[in-house]
Amino acid sequence: MMKSTLSVTTVDDTARIARVIAAELRPRDVLLLTGDLGAGKTTFTKALCAALGITETVTSPTFNLVHEYVGGRLTVVHCDLYRLERTGELDDLALDEARRRGAVLVVEWGDLVPDAFDDALVVGFEHAAGDARTVTVSWRGSNWEARFVRLSDRLQVGTTT
Repeated sequence: MMKSTLSVTTVDDTARIARVIAAELRPRDVLLLTGDLGAGKTTFTKALCAALGITETVTSPTFNLVHEYVGGRLTVVHCDLYRLERTGELDDLALDEARRRGAVLVVEWGDLVPDAFDDALVVGFEHAAGDARTVTVSWRGSNWEARFVRLSDRLQVGTTT
């Protein structure tokens, strides 16, 4: 499997990655965002929604678990799985229903339920030295397989493996 690894030092760097990914999004896509607290998942989501033309204020869904943003090129359902206590609670969030309606799912802490999303673009955020971050973009399943080479080329990153 291919992956792209990027070094980012500013919010603008993160926003550029989000814009490139937003251009590739289609209805019913899933983005799994992974990484520690404060690593950049919500910052990325804000930039992604802006790139899709969503003008609503995007906030972390940590306490509400799910926010839906409409009005852009695509509807975005932004969820945070950090506070889920059991896998069964995932069904209560109605994410499958949102996808059937054509929404793009942006799932923070998607790695906490690894078997729930078998076809997704995975964007991992890691703290690096100072304010820098390492962002790793990879995929699983067949939905992103054909698009990933083009996406990786557009990201123009330092390392693609």
